[in-house]
Formats: sequence, structure tokens, C-alpha cells
Amino acid sequence: MWKPCPFTRQAALIVYIVLEIFIHSVKGLNVCTSGSATSCEECLLIHPSCAWCAQEDFGQARTLNSRCDFSQNLQKRGCDDPFIENPRSGSSLLRSKPLSSKGSGVTQYDVIQIYPQKISLSLRPGDQTSFEVQVRPVEDYPVDLYYLMDLSLSMKDDLDTIRNLGTKLAEEMRKLTSNFRLGFGSFVDKNISPFSYTAPKYQDNPCNGYKLFPNCVPTFGFRHLLSLTDKVDRFNEEVQKQLVSRNRDAPEGGFDAILQAAVCKEKIGWRKEAYHLLVFATDDVPHLALDGKLGGLVHPHDGQCHLNDKNEYSAANMMDYPSLALLGEKLAENNIFLIFAVTKRHYVLYKNLTALIPGTTVEILDQDSKNIIQLIVNAYNNIRSKVELSVWDHPEDLNLAFTATCQDGQPLTGLRKCADLKIGDTVSFNITVDARGCPPKGTRKGFIIRPVGFKDRLEVSVDYRCDCSCTYYTKSNSSRCNSAGTYSCGMCHCEPGYLGARCECEEGEVDHQHLSACREAEGKQVCSGRGECSCNQCLCYESEFGKIYGTFCECDDFSCARHKGILCSGHGECHCGECKCHAGYIGDNCNCSTETASCASDDGKICSGRGSCVCGRCQCTEPGAFGDTCEKCPTCPDACGTKRECIECRLFNTGRLADNQTCQRMCKDEIITVETLKTDDSNTVQCVYKTENDCVMKFTYSEHANGQSVLTALKEPECAVAPNAMTVLLAVVGSILLMGIVLLAIWKLVITIHDRREFARFQSARSRARYEMASNPVYKQSIPSHPMETDFHMHSIKSCNGGVH
Repeated sequence: MWKPCPFTRQAALIVYIVLEIFIHSVKGLNVCTSGSATSCEECLLIHPSCAWCAQEDFGQARTLNSRCDFSQNLQKRGCDDPFIENPRSGSSLLRSKPLSSKGSGVTQYDVIQIYPQKISLSLRPGDQTSFEVQVRPVEDYPVDLYYLMDLSLSMKDDLDTIRNLGTKLAEEMRKLTSNFRLGFGSFVDKNISPFSYTAPKYQDNPCNGYKLFPNCVPTFGFRHLLSLTDKVDRFNEEVQKQLVSRNRDAPEGGFDAILQAAVCKEKIGWRKEAYHLLVFATDDVPHLALDGKLGGLVHPHDGQCHLNDKNEYSAANMMDYPSLALLGEKLAENNIFLIFAVTKRHYVLYKNLTALIPGTTVEILDQDSKNIIQLIVNAYNNIRSKVELSVWDHPEDLNLAFTATCQDGQPLTGLRKCADLKIGDTVSFNITVDARGCPPKGTRKGFIIRPVGFKDRLEVSVDYRCDCSCTYYTKSNSSRCNSAGTYSCGMCHCEPGYLGARCECEEGEVDHQHLSACREAEGKQVCSGRGECSCNQCLCYESEFGKIYGTFCECDDFSCARHKGILCSGHGECHCGECKCHAGYIGDNCNCSTETASCASDDGKICSGRGSCVCGRCQCTEPGAFGDTCEKCPTCPDACGTKRECIECRLFNTGRLADNQTCQRMCKDEIITVETLKTDDSNTVQCVYKTENDCVMKFTYSEHANGQSVLTALKEPECAVAPNAMTVLLAVVGSILLMGIVLLAIWKLVITIHDRREFARFQSARSRARYEMASNPVYKQSIPSHPMETDFHMHSIKSCNGGVH
């Protein structure tokens, strides 16, 4: 069962009680009595905690007590409960069909994606009330896709590529929905100078004299070629018939075509029960509003359908190009998601346009449109993964505050959008409403809450509780007022010339003995110097600056703090010298917004978790952090870790952010890839991490003077190359052989040295032996007397020395 946000209401009640205790605890401060309300309706407008006592005999004695006070005070002072007027804000459920889970089939026309569908609010000014909205994008929801193509000369290769697009696209889209229809249209530009060639020789063939492509069809603004149909072969047939044309300047007239495709609902064939996708394929920038003045077109676009019997845009040469505001309005009115399919060099321009046109997305188109099918599928998945609420016919006197609860169950104050959803996920939004004032009596207002691009909507009717029930018993010329006034809600409203609680005095009568009743304190001026004392009451002077009021004319509604010359910054009401801020604003002069949506970073955190949101702006507390949402912080400990995820998803399509939608949303920094990374720049942060493949990825992070973050990364991670097995084997064998040769050489050297030493000893011993033989007389040879004797002697010596016998 639907409930109007019990947790929020309990929290609001606690805040209300705390505020009331605070007000009571401060001596002399009572916002209800200080307003000096003269009627029940005025009392209700002062503050939502103020109540009015309509009891006739309440405060009969001449006192400073007021009928307008906190209800507890009124009860203590003798006002019975039935006479206390204190209406509260509330909500009631009028239509609440349950959410659907499937889009196509026999129940296609009864699909419900928002709950509830109709509620009624009763609002007392300043008294908030809350209600909850649930949204569930159903699966298998019908899809209408209109392909709008630039047929200028530079798109000729793209036209050749998509000639069989219908069949292939239908195959892919039927994986996402069983109910798919496809349409086709084309555009070039306005056929007037200086946008096109207008000389007579170019009328039938703008390519006349162009050597690269001498023949093309005459220039046209927009042509609707095929209404939405499930017969995809007809799409292929129409595309194959098309020829390119030629315009003069670089920008195209595509925004004319987008607006006609959006507002000519019957001719295009948009179904009410379907997602409406408009694919805008181009390779150049668009003409915008006021460009038409160059061609003498001074009439702004009227936002109407201008297709003639030939399904051609007939007002191309009569009206200026549409503005971004008009384009966004018409796309939203007709629940159309616009997909910019543009070349890489124009991606940034169109990305900026998506921030100005709700419900749009941008994808990068290859030069020859080869990736168009995957582009459309990605864009469709991106669109289906987001839910964003929009408010239509928002009354100016109402404040709306949103709190989103997405798939993680955490409330996000100030946000009305959830992303990264899966089909079938249910998200909820808490919406708090309060009224700043009261419209004329009998006025009923309302507004519509609708998810962007959905046909479903929540109708909210608003009834203002500005009247008191006691006013129904008002009586003029009442005897209770000495027949000189009107009795209403326990008080007399005297006729001109009469004064007093019961209109018992006439103007001009002065009771000098009771002048003290007109002084706030002894020694103070009578009526604070801003009024006259008559019939024991102060009559306050009129002022050109505003209203002077109060029992002693001590208050006014113009002596409050200002911001840039504006009283209470335009976001509050001045009560007796103090600004009473509207919901969503605080501060002495109400110049500080409590809205935090502007402080939310791309990852959904407030000020990227590095600061606090003060008056709608981030104040970065993390040293080194800067940027609108403190998203830039090269010196923060988590800088490398944060940027690493963007490097992974943008360059290698890996990591936590690998899906296309999340990566594009959270990673908007420029990434430059290089072969060799420079590390000598002191203004950059060096980052290194290990990949899943045990490779090392290096990149640097820096901030340019213009505030843009730049990441410079290696094209590929550095990976260690595995050694070749044969190389290792040969190296081992070679090492062993080399060691063996070295050992042999050492052994040979040692042996050689040893032999040489031994040989030297031998030579030395031999030399000594010869010396001894020469000097020893025992070994002296005898001198024989006969030669034979000599021979015999020598033979004997050899025998003694071991010679040969």
C-alpha cells in the first residue's frame, strides 16, 4: 500500500518539535505573536506552526496576548481545542495501479511504469508534505526508431554502408524487444544563400563542376521518407533510392529536421505506447537559432509541423533554425530520446549539447558508419539504464525537493536521477512539497511528474489550505461589535472610524491616562515613534518601503538583511527584522541554498568525498583537491587508483567501469597514449599498477591551467617476454662446455707450471752432477799410454754409471 513517506514525515515532525522548543526557549521570541496578525488567514501565513483561537471570550481583558500563537500556548491560555484553527498539509491517493513487469503482449496498452498515477495535495503555506514515487522500466517494451541521416556530400560513404541497415538493425533490436518499428528521413540544409549554392547552374545539380563527384540531387531542408513500420525491407528499399546532395558551408540544417521529426507525430507514426528513439547521424556541426539571419530569415521558429504533401519541410526558407530550448521542449513533449551519432572530432560539441537538451545522449560514429548498429544498441541500453524525473507545469509558488533511492538503497538528497539500472529494477523518489503563499480564493493548481522519455506520468493536484473554517460564520454589523463592525473568528473588524476590541471607540479619542498601553516599555516612545495611540491602541503609519505593524508598531517587513540589494535574497519573507527563509534556503539573508545537486560528482558522491557542500557550492577540504565538485586532486592518495579505473575502461575495456555507459559517464578526462612515458615533469603524478596479466601499466596524471585533467599513458602495458626453450637449452649446454674448457685450461696451466718447475730442478741437479764430475779427482780420466787402453777405461766408467755394457 502506498504511503506518503512515513520516515520523512517523522523526521519533519521531530524537526518541527525541536524548532518549537527552540523558539520557546528564547526569551521574547515568538514568530506567531510578533507578526501581529489581525485575522485567522494572516495568522496561518506567518508560520506553519502558528494557530488561531476563534473562541469569542478569549483574551477579553486588555492584554498583550494574541489570538495567533502556538497551539500549546493557546490551550494554556484557555482556548478550547474546537476553537483552534491549525490546518495541516497532507496528501491523498486518487489512482494507484500496480507497476507492470512486461511491456509487449496483450496488455501492451495497460503498461504501468510509474506509481502512483494521480494524487491530491492539501498545502498550508510553509507546511511541507511528502509523497513517494516509484518507477520501474519494464522489459520487452515496444520501440519506435526513426533514423535521421545527413545526406550532404561528405556522407556518401556512410550512405553506401547503411543500404542494408534495416535488416541487421532489426535483428539486433529484436534481441531487446519483440515489438520494433523503423522509419527513415534525411536532411541537408536551407536552400538559400549563404548556406547553399543558389546560382541557376546549381539549382538542379549543386555538384555541377565538382570533379570528385559531379552529379547530386538538389539541396533540401528535410524529407520524411518512410513512416515507422515493422517491415524493415521497406527501410532498405528507401535507403537504396537515396542520393547525396551538397550545401555550401560546413554546418548542416539538422536541427530543422529534428524538430519536424518530433512534432509531426501523425506523419512520422510515433506510437503512444512505445519508446521513441530519434537517431541523428551527421559528420558536422549544426546550425543554431539566429544563424538564419545570415540568409535574411528573421522570424523565429514557431515549433509547428510544416510537412507538405510531398513530406518535405516547406518552411525551411521562411523561418530561422530552432533554438536549443525549443528543441528540448518539443522532444520532451513527445517523449523522444535523441541519439547524436557523430564523428569523433565533433563529439565534445554534441556532448555539451546533451547537457542543454534533456533526454539526449551522444555516441561516436565511424567515418563510414560501420559501427552504427552497435552504436544504436549501446545508446538504447544507456537510455534504458537511467531514470530521471522531470516536472511539468510547475507552479511558481511551490517548492519541490527530491531525494532519490536507487538500486543500492541509499537515499541521495537533492537528486532526481538514477543510473546504471537493469531492466526491471524499481527505483523510488521522495518528493517534498511546500507552498510559499496563497493564490486567490478558489484557485486549484497542479503539476505533472514524468520520467524523461516515458509516456507514463503522475498527475498532482494542489488544494491550498489558506482559509479558516471559522470564516464560514462571519457576520457583518454584528451586535458583538456594537453594530460597527464584522464579527469573524472571534474578532471584530471595525468599520472605518471605529476602533477597539469590540469597535467601542471612535478615531481621535485619546485617553491620556492610558498612553502607557501604547508603549512597549517605560521610557520607550509611544507606538515606537512609528504610529499614534488611539483608544489605547497603536495605529501604525503607512510607509513607502512596506508595512509597519505590531502591538507597538515595533515591526516591519522591510528592515531585514539583503543580498545584492534584494530583501532576504528573494528567497524568504521579512518578519519583524528577521528573514524567514523559504524551504531550501538558510542564512541571515536566505542567500544560502541547501540544494546539493550541484555538488554531486559523476560518481554520485557529494563533492567527490573530498569536501562539503555549502550554499550549493563545494568547499574542498582535502589538501590539493579542486574543481567544481572537488573531482580534481593530483596529490590525493587515491588519485592514481581513481584514474586507473578510467585508463582500464577507456583504453582496454576492462576493470570495474568496463561497461560503456558507466565509463563514459565517470571518465571524461582527456587520455593521451604514447610509446614512451616522460617522467621528468615535476607537475605530473607518476602512477604504476599491475594488470591482470602480471604486466606493468604506467601513466601520468596532470591538471592543465584551463582546469582540464590530462592522463598520459603507455599504449600497451610493459610485459616481461618469456624466454625461448631452445635458447635456454643451448645457453645451458654452452655454459657447461665453456666451464669445462676453462677448467681444462686451468688444469693444463697448473700441470705445465708444475712440469716446468720439475724440469728446472732436473736441469739444476744435472748441472751440479756435471760440476762434481769435473772437479772430483776420483772421476778424472787417466791418460792411457795406448789408445786401446783409453777405450777400455771409458767403457769401465760407463759401466759404473749404469751405461750399456
